[in-house]
Amino acid sequence: MEEFHEDRIDGRTQLIALLATPIGHSISPRMHNLSLKKLGLNAAYMAFEVGSEQLEDVIKGFRALAIRGWNVSMPNKKKIIPYLDELSPAAKFAGAVNTVVNENGRLIGHNTDGLGYVHGLKETGVGINGKKMTLLGAGGAATAIAIQAALDGLAEISIFNHEGPSLANAERNTRIINDEMTGTSCQAHFYSLEDTERLKEEIRTSDILTNATNVGMRPLEGQSLIPDSSWLRSELVVSDVIYMPRKTKLLELAEEAGCKKISNGLNMVLFQGAEAFKIWFGQAMPIDFVKERMGF
Repeated sequence: MEEFHEDRIDGRTQLIALLATPIGHSISPRMHNLSLKKLGLNAAYMAFEVGSEQLEDVIKGFRALAIRGWNVSMPNKKKIIPYLDELSPAAKFAGAVNTVVNENGRLIGHNTDGLGYVHGLKETGVGINGKKMTLLGAGGAATAIAIQAALDGLAEISIFNHEGPSLANAERNTRIINDEMTGTSCQAHFYSLEDTERLKEEIRTSDILTNATNVGMRPLEGQSLIPDSSWLRSELVVSDVIYMPRKTKLLELAEEAGCKKISNGLNMVLFQGAEAFKIWFGQAMPIDFVKERMGF
């Protein structure tokens, strides 16, 4: 627990916030307040339990109070968009916002989740330019990853999701990457997760395998969408957006297969926060300090 210093709060202190529900599990307040204290910035980061019903009133209040910026998590990432004035390309294509900055009364929405994922891979020595990825999932995190990876030079992406209404998200993401994202050369495809033969083949021809579903975390802890390690090979990069537990069943299978590049979701969480911090303050988050203090 960080010691609280009352002299950090005065009449000029800027407020940064997180709007979400439930919110008690979030590591963002500790991550950002450690950074603010380390850099000597006169600001504080607070978490507020805000659901869809209160969202409009909260945004009006934040605008009136000239709050510098805030993060947005479930269930507000899509629902906040009508209350903003502008979206970054990543937020527009993803159809979701996780970071807002107040630029002289103009509220600009960003999506740093995908950037956090890409930077997290770079931290482990993995670049995505010109690579092929198999992506499991088409929800919020998966969409942000797919969009940002395409913007950053991924050559090909195969998106898998379960049959049913949610498969429409995979179809949407594929269409946006192929038809709406001018200036990118990424080719996207979508398939059903029930097509196991196609899934196995796409993994075989991919450079990167990413799980962006909740399979592997509670209450699905100990489960994996990949049945066994024979589906993997040592040169395949295997990543998981889950960070609790830190080693999911998928990552255990990757270790068993001898995969040399394996990563969980901690780097994604850290670097999406670092991108938001830079948007608000124009300074780099002290990454190494935060990692040390938070035991990453």
